[in-house]
Parts: sequence; structure tokens; C-alpha cells
Amino acid sequence: MMNMNKILIKLNQVSKVFKVGEENFTALHDVSLEIDSGAFMSFVGPSGSGKTTLLNLIGGLDVPTTGNIYFKEEGLSSMSREQMARYRRENIGFIFQTYNLLPVYSVFENVLFPLLLNGEKEKDVRDRVMDIVTKVGLESQVKKRPSQLSGGQCQRVAIARALVKDPLLILADEPTANLDSKNSLQILELMRELNQQYQAAVVFSTHDEKVTRYVRREVKLEDGKVISDNNNLNGDS
Repeated sequence: MMNMNKILIKLNQVSKVFKVGEENFTALHDVSLEIDSGAFMSFVGPSGSGKTTLLNLIGGLDVPTTGNIYFKEEGLSSMSREQMARYRRENIGFIFQTYNLLPVYSVFENVLFPLLLNGEKEKDVRDRVMDIVTKVGLESQVKKRPSQLSGGQCQRVAIARALVKDPLLILADEPTANLDSKNSLQILELMRELNQQYQAAVVFSTHDEKVTRYVRREVKLEDGKVISDNNNLNGDS
């Protein structure tokens, strides 16, 4: 049973301003929200609404212009560059629209890679890698490189890579955008199952309406502001 009530991430009046030529562009404006442990939710909105910026700030890939983000009550803004890198490495799993797999590496090596970055030895984690590769249905493809896989299979590798280090939070930026309808639904079903099994919070950034059928919470953004926050969309399962 997941602990659905413990706050994992808290944003307090977070704004992000980018310099575009001589102008300032406000991508996010005073966003405050909380993300619980074990959440399965999405940030939705049109292009330019701020959803990917929000994901990048939570993942420590960027820093707010104003406001604060807290991870289990620890402020990200107070972290050094090294501490921020450790925060991402140890706690966050990223899934990208374009997969971001290493083209010269096999499925096994791509999934193994984040564990090597964390200082693990291959011989100690081989079983863990194979276990998650099997769970995403790619055991028979384990020696293949990304160029030998379909888009749906590449995204499964990306999911396995994100999960293998047992993160507390998975950030998925438009994970179904490059997939056809059938593969999109398979990926969403897989991610829901893995969310329940591994208890990692999952946050999507998406404009794919199919995602709404799966998430338990949907935060809508428009012009950098939260315009709605709907909880318990699909029950507590």
C-alpha cells in the first residue's frame, strides 16, 4: 500500500523568467503546489504553458527566478551544484520524449548506465538490471541497440533506465508524443503498473489527452499559471 499523503515535493510561489533577446519572458508565475509520495499525475497545457519548465525545475535541471522548491523539506535553492547533481542522480528518474538513449550501448548497457554513475559495480547489479528489463517486456531484446528497436521499445528502455535506481520521483516529459496510439496506451498502462509496484511518484508533462485516462491528478497550466488542479480522477488504485 502506497503512502499517498507524505509530501515529496513542495513549490512555494515559484516563478521562472527567461531573457529572450531584450525582453523578459515569464514561463512560470507564482506557482505553489505539493506532490505526494506515490503520486501519479500530470501537468497539462498547450505549448508554452510552462509545463516542461516546471518539470525541469522540480528535477533540478534549472533553478527558479523567485520562490522555493523543497524536496522532503530540504530546499533545492540551498544546494550546491554538487549536491544538486546528487539529488538528481539518487532521487530522480527522467523519461524524455526523444528517449535520450546512448546509441552505441545495448538495452542492458543503457539501463545499467545510471547505476554505474552512482558508483555501482556491474557484477553487483546485473540481476537488478535484468529484472527491470524483464518487467518492461524487453528480456528478448536485451542485447540490441536502440537503432534495432521500435519507438515503443525505446521508450520501454527509457522507463527501465529511470526505474532501475529505485528513485522516489519519475519525471516524464511528453513520453507518448512520438508514439502511435497503441504504443502510447501500452506505455501508460506499464507506467501505471510500475508506479503501483515501485511506489515512485510519477509526474507527466503532456498535451496527450490519453494520459488523463490514467492519472489520478491533473494540474492544468496556461500562460505559466495553474488554472486548475483536479484530484482523484481515476480513483485510488
